[in-house]
Amino acid sequence: MGSFSLIHWLVVILVIMLLFGRGRISDLMGDFAKGINSFKKGLNDGDTPPAPPQVTNAPRTEAKSPVEDARG
Repeated sequence: MGSFSLIHWLVVILVIMLLFGRGRISDLMGDFAKGINSFKKGLNDGDTPPAPPQVTNAPRTEAKSPVEDARG
């Protein structure tokens, strides 16, 4: 008497499907899966050391020293 029979579970599933619809449940499960993947990616990113900054070589300009400017 304390447990539900197969008929009870089918009725519960039918009511849930009527309330939320098939598309809504699949959207929720897709969002849930994306959240789990994002969480796992965040955990994995914390384990790797940060990448060193990229150094770009800027073109050099010849700058005159203050002594050269005074001379002329």
